[in-house]
Amino acid sequence: MLRISKLTDYATVLLAALAQREENCVPASQLAEETRLELPTAAKVLKTLAKSGLVRSVRGVNGGYQLVRSPDQTSVAAIVRAMEGPIALTECSLEPGLCAHESQCTLRGNWQRIGQAVEQALERLTLRDLYQPLGSDPAVTPVATFKIM
Repeated sequence: MLRISKLTDYATVLLAALAQREENCVPASQLAEETRLELPTAAKVLKTLAKSGLVRSVRGVNGGYQLVRSPDQTSVAAIVRAMEGPIALTECSLEPGLCAHESQCTLRGNWQRIGQAVEQALERLTLRDLYQPLGSDPAVTPVATFKIM
């Protein structure tokens, strides 16, 4: 099973909460309370998101966090990369030399193609797509149309 980490899941929850707010800047403590995350966890995730350029940290009395781009301009791929690093399904599809079986394996190229398809699908999905009601049409092409040659 392919899975994102809990921290990446929390990042999507925090970003969705920020995206749906009228206020321009929201304190980490308020976001943690609204999303029912522990404050240290929320703060850790928000700092990671700030380092990646997805949110901006504002200091001061009216400080907190705000989105750098609109929810329509923030891809799910950008969120995953911010929290997980480069998107790859296997180590060998990330970069050469990480697998001892690489010299005799013929699957690396296909794993790279599959990883690229997953990354492209995540690029087409936006932060807004994450928090829209489930009845909305996602921006992803149905899996049945994907074909490996």
